[in-house]
Amino acid sequence: MRGLLWLIAAFALAAGLSVAMHENDGHVLFLYPPWRVDLSLNLFVALLVAGFVGAYFLVRVIAHTLGLPAYVRAYRIHRRETRAREAIEQSLQALYEGRYPRATKFASRAYELGRPQALAAIVAASAAQRQREFVRRDKWIEKAHSAEADWRQATLATEAEFLLGERRFDEARAVLRELQAGGARHFAMLSALLRAEQGVGNWSEVIRIAQQLERDDSMPREALEGVVINARVAMLSREGLDALGLADYLRSVPAAERRVPRIAAAAARAWMRVGDERAARGVIEYALNSEWDRDLVLQYAECGDDEAVPRIERAETWLEQRTQDAELLLSLGRLCAKRELWGKSRSYLEASLTVHRSSDAHVALAKLCERIGLADDANRHYRAAAQVSDQADGAIQSRGLRKTS
Repeated sequence: MRGLLWLIAAFALAAGLSVAMHENDGHVLFLYPPWRVDLSLNLFVALLVAGFVGAYFLVRVIAHTLGLPAYVRAYRIHRRETRAREAIEQSLQALYEGRYPRATKFASRAYELGRPQALAAIVAASAAQRQREFVRRDKWIEKAHSAEADWRQATLATEAEFLLGERRFDEARAVLRELQAGGARHFAMLSALLRAEQGVGNWSEVIRIAQQLERDDSMPREALEGVVINARVAMLSREGLDALGLADYLRSVPAAERRVPRIAAAAARAWMRVGDERAARGVIEYALNSEWDRDLVLQYAECGDDEAVPRIERAETWLEQRTQDAELLLSLGRLCAKRELWGKSRSYLEASLTVHRSSDAHVALAKLCERIGLADDANRHYRAAAQVSDQADGAIQSRGLRKTS
């Protein structure tokens, strides 16, 4: 429809021009002695229009001719970029398909063709990493570093991931801190830095990063709590920590974390290492009053003998509410044995066995019987302890066989 309208308009214009030129009797006279040129006005207008059109096309041809080298260069660059992009796409496809030699081949071709060279080098380094060809991988990482500047963060992140995979935590941490100095604060960088700090044992930094991830809501709270607990336990397990340093550190730990059984157990062991049995007892009682934990109850009996009587009294108050707690009964038996309360110790240990047969309770009873001169009973309990332990080992092995089958 539009073409028809244009055709009608062209015919109308031609008809109008024809009528106007037919009615026009004007002349144009050019004088340049001794020459004289006399033209009709219609011819002059026609020649003027034709000259303008010819000059226009002549200028266009000259401009196109002069710009031809630049056009050829642009065409060649575009063709190289197209080929490089196709090579990158093929290399990425091969990488995720697990065809690593093919990925390296296309990534090398893309690197030779030009931009983006850094991406091509990263793909080739990733293929070499998965083939465990670390020397070739490092060469590609160097090439990525020397390529485009805007790919620097991607190169550093990739290099850090490779180093973490090799458990080269010190080097990975250095790379990640360089990445962090460049302004990177995203989840992937922080989680990688967390792994690096865990690897080098920088537990205070592990806690700081975990708390930052928790504030950003970047990881599940349960996972971060496990990371913080492991870090606290590791810090409390350090050798060379004196009583003053231990007290200062525990004051910096939030009360909610001090009540966590694993942290309380590590703190109690730390207090026992520096010889403060009363503080160890207080840490365990504080945690047990908040959350009951069987391992912590067993550790309660390991504190020094000087505090045995108050601990027996406290444990017996717990027993009023937990009459069928085998671990609490076992701890009471051990505490009474420390104070040479043989009768109470034996009754508590036998009650623990009544609730739950454990090798620990049998061994405790065997040692008690040895101390009071009941050798036959001691041997019987030692054999029972070995039998219970063998049964437990057999149950573990059978569960493992069922899982593998």
